[in-house]
Amino acid sequence: MSLLDIFSRTLDITLPVFAMVFVGIGLKRLKWIDSGFVSTASALVFKATLPTLIFLSLIKADLSVALDVPLLLFFAAATLGQFFISWVWASYRVPKADRGIYVQGAFRGNCGIVGLALAAGMYGNYGLSTGSLLLGVVIMMYNVLSVVALAAYQPGQSTDWRSLLKHIVTNPLIISVLAALPFTAFSIPLPRWLVTSGDYFASLTLPLALICVGATLSVTTMRSGSQTALSASSMKMIVLPLLATLAAWMLGFSGAQLGLLFLFFASPTASASFVMVKAMNGNVALAANIIAITTLMASITVTAGIFVLRLLGWI
Repeated sequence: MSLLDIFSRTLDITLPVFAMVFVGIGLKRLKWIDSGFVSTASALVFKATLPTLIFLSLIKADLSVALDVPLLLFFAAATLGQFFISWVWASYRVPKADRGIYVQGAFRGNCGIVGLALAAGMYGNYGLSTGSLLLGVVIMMYNVLSVVALAAYQPGQSTDWRSLLKHIVTNPLIISVLAALPFTAFSIPLPRWLVTSGDYFASLTLPLALICVGATLSVTTMRSGSQTALSASSMKMIVLPLLATLAAWMLGFSGAQLGLLFLFFASPTASASFVMVKAMNGNVALAANIIAITTLMASITVTAGIFVLRLLGWI
């Protein structure tokens, strides 16, 4: 396969995803959608359509393939490693008041939207089902580690473990993963009409979510981006995905496994990080800058990463 063919196939995966993000930017600038729409649509995705998508992808999956324990364990370990690398770097290079926001922005990826969309585009049902299980693991880690990082550096804040546990237990995405496992494990069938209706509803998820991601980006915010935001963005989109993907390859992961890991590692900073920073009275401008910069960087870094991995024959 020629370099041009590899690059063309790479764009076939990444362009449809990031095109939807830029559509969101355009629709917001044209004032065809507003903040009220974005807020409502984002809630619909998080509470209903994305859980439906995850549930259906898991009940259709072959659990013997989707439930890849070594993959799940490595992903959890790598996420923990990324958290500690970000923390150590921030301890030496970032002002104390912004360290928690830096750490969260550098390690917490938007796996539920961008990562899952890329996984579905690249690996179809395998990407959706295995990606959903990875998502179930990482959601719990993201919430726990983010609270720890932010509470450590925000004056007057402490880690409310009871509230955090309640947040995790009631998370619709985690509930959808747990609810789907018995259906998959015991091959419990659902009525065809119900599955078809669910597919219609779930199909709203990725385009709607990606449009909302684009609509929340602010060019003005990015123009006022600080060195701290640029540093966190570089850590999130270049340094950590490179280290984690290289570690995965050295441990023997390849093909679809390595490709899926890279897509999740290389996802931009999650929008939920802004909400958590705001709730803990942190530097919301810094959090917003990191989200905006990493989201736009992803269109380049993810495409480049897939191209290089395919060129090397690793995926």
